[in-house]
Order: sequence, then C-alpha cells, then structure tokens
Amino acid sequence: MKIGFFTDSYFPEIDGVTYTIKLWREELEREGHEVHVIYPDGDYEPGPREHPVRSLPNPFYAGYRIPLYRRLSTLPDLDVVHCHGPAPVGRLGARYARKRDLPSIYTHHTPLEEYFHQSIGVGPLATALAKCYVPLENAFLRRFDVVTASTKRIDRNVEHVPLPVGIDMDFFQPAEKDWYPDRTVIGYAGRLSMEKNVEELLRAARELPEYDFVVVGEGPRREPLEREAPDNVELRDFLPREELPTFLSSLDTFVTSSTGDTLGLSTLEANACGTPVAAADAAPFDQTIGPGNGERFALRDLEAMVEAIESCLDADRDTRAAVERYDIEHTLAHLEYLYETAGTAAVETPTPATDRWFPDDSQRSLD
Repeated sequence: MKIGFFTDSYFPEIDGVTYTIKLWREELEREGHEVHVIYPDGDYEPGPREHPVRSLPNPFYAGYRIPLYRRLSTLPDLDVVHCHGPAPVGRLGARYARKRDLPSIYTHHTPLEEYFHQSIGVGPLATALAKCYVPLENAFLRRFDVVTASTKRIDRNVEHVPLPVGIDMDFFQPAEKDWYPDRTVIGYAGRLSMEKNVEELLRAARELPEYDFVVVGEGPRREPLEREAPDNVELRDFLPREELPTFLSSLDTFVTSSTGDTLGLSTLEANACGTPVAAADAAPFDQTIGPGNGERFALRDLEAMVEAIESCLDADRDTRAAVERYDIEHTLAHLEYLYETAGTAAVETPTPATDRWFPDDSQRSLD
C-alpha cells in the first residue's frame, strides 16, 4: 500500500510523535509498504518520500512551525491517509482523503489544550481557549473513518480504537554498559515543557540529597529548571537516539509527573530497559504503570512521590515482561488491519488485541 503520514510534528524537532512516525514508517516499509511523510518544512533536509509543506516559525511554541499550504496536486498518489495531528498539515491530509475518496485514519497523540497555558501565558484566556478548542477538534476527528488513541481513554467525544504506539523491544533492552555503576541515579528523559511538570522531580531531589538525579531533554522550561536545580541534579541535552537504551538501563528509577502524555512512551521504554517507573497517578499512567513495572503517586504530593521512588529502588520487578504487550509488532499488525478495512463496515477493534494492551483489571496484569 501507499500510505501518507500527514504530521505537524517532525524532524529536526525531537518528541514522541516524531519518533513514533519514524518507527512506524520503518516497520511498515519493512513489510513492503511505501510510506510518504508530509510535514512542515524547517531546518531539515528531506529524504526519499518526505514532502515538506511551506511553514513559518511558531511564536507561541519555540521549535515548532506553523504550516501554510501545499497544493494537493503536488503530493504523491496514495492508497490511505493517516493524519497525526489536527493542525494545518493534518487538515491537509483530511482534504486529500476527502477529495480523492480515500480511507482515512487519525491518531490522537497530543491533548493540545494542555499546552495553551504555556503558549499563551494568560491563565483565564488559556482556559477559555481550551474549552472552545476541544469541541472544534471533536468535529474535525469525526471526518475520519477511524480514530486511534494509545489507551482506552481519550478526552474527545468520538469513537476510537485503542492502539498503543508501540515499543521497539529489540532496540530498548537492558544494556551491558552502566553509565553510573557506583551511584544511585533517578532520571527523566523527554520534553522540558510545562505539562511535563519536571519541577516535581527537582522537589524530590531536594528531599533525597543522598541520590543523584539526571534530567535529559530540551524545551521551553529548560532555563527555569537550570536556575532552580539543586546540586544533586544534572541537566543534559537530548541524547542521540542510539544512546537512550544505555541511559535508561543505567537509571535506578525513572520518574515522571507529566499530565500531557497519551501513552508515556519514555516510561515504557525505560521499563523495556529493565528500569522501574515512578509516575503520577494520572492518565495514561493509571493504565500502564502498576506493581509489575513501578509505582504511582498522587500528583504534586511530595511525600507520596518520595515513597514511590524509594519503593522502586527497593523492590525487584521484571519490568520488561510487564511491557511485552506493547511490542511494536503487535501494534503494526493491528495498524495494517486498520489500513485494509478503514472505510468499510468491517472496522472494529479485535477483542484479543484490546485485552492484551488494556485488560479490565490492568493492575493485576502488571503484578
């Protein structure tokens, strides 16, 4: 099949959407499909089957761009359209599918309303815009034949198929090399933005001066975090992709207080590398983190967060076994099924696949 990924987030920016698209493209092409990526142009040299859309710098969110428009006639002939965002490039994909009467799929990666407070800075205005925005996105998502999301819950009023983005279990596995052999190190890797609440990790570091903390990432909260970090916290830039398994394997615990994740891919990648996760008791971690792969704590409850970290340090867990269900092979098999059936009455979520990822008693399955 000729598949079109329409995305508003792509290289050189590094985030979960970018790497998901890269991984899905590689896996689909390994199966013989032809995947084209349509994305906002920027400081990135397009490769084969990558089609930039003219865009402008985004004054509200550094590092991302505002796409303008590209004529549909300049895009390749496709068999199926798969959109990865509700912004201009995603809407371009929806138009392409409608004009050519093609099957269309949308994957919900990011609750954009979570970013309004950071981008706009005026609390009441951001709240008002968020309330207006969600109904608009609901209407947009209803244009698609299939909507997927990484967990059973999606804060949108649309029918959707639970489809985790998947982990490359062959790439993320325990590494032989240990970067911190003589230290107890608690860490985080990801965007340094408001909804990630990395400041909570700094609070934990002050309460646990006997441990070292390492924060890897970049984003708009980088400078404030550097100013506020206690002496036992090291901030590092994003690591090259090939170094991530070693870093995650070297940690004794991975910690996140994020409220802006749809799956929390970095937490599952840490689990795949053998590292337990202490996560806020919020979506999606209430579905993905349990006794088998870590501990949850009440958001912004410092005492509970410290207890969760200590529990992760003290207990032995087979964290890799707990996240085998999220292997990219399972995701891609189901994704191919959706491509083949999108736009027909046959589309449904096969029960065995859903039960594998999100059984009714999810925490018992993680024991």
